[in-house]
Amino acid sequence: MTTLQGRDARRVPVRRLTVLYDADCSLCTFLRDWLTRQPQLVPLELVPADSERARQRFPGLDHRATLDDITVVGDSGQVYRGTAAWIVTLWALREHRPLAHRLSTASGMPFAKGAALAAAKWRGSQRGQRQWGGQGYRAADGWSYDPAAGWTYSAPGCGDGTCVTP
Repeated sequence: MTTLQGRDARRVPVRRLTVLYDADCSLCTFLRDWLTRQPQLVPLELVPADSERARQRFPGLDHRATLDDITVVGDSGQVYRGTAAWIVTLWALREHRPLAHRLSTASGMPFAKGAALAAAKWRGSQRGQRQWGGQGYRAADGWSYDPAAGWTYSAPGCGDGTCVTP
């Protein structure tokens, strides 16, 4: 944990957390929606990372970095990134606080780091790809299903390999 410049937040209780999430990431927005449905012991405010609202609230943060790694800011200036941000977010939830305590131990930390790395790897693999918007897959949109391979996407008109690629 670090603190925002000019604030002594190391020993101050956390009464509110702001979770900065990537609004263009389908996993991030899914988790945002999930978090809003969870009973909270510590109120969570969910703010799009690198947004005007985030820059105004937290001028001391590297806002480009908040798009690369989950960042959570406590009401007294505490800044959590990566694995620590995942754990403190779980800690704020009534039903998941015991899990957060287990993940913060020496034996639990490798699991928390693994989950954070898996999410980061998945997010990295999705950048620049057509994102699923939560609607049904349609053949007219370029989706096809093979029972052996699952769903695949080919841009319409590109089946013969003659389409222009960026």
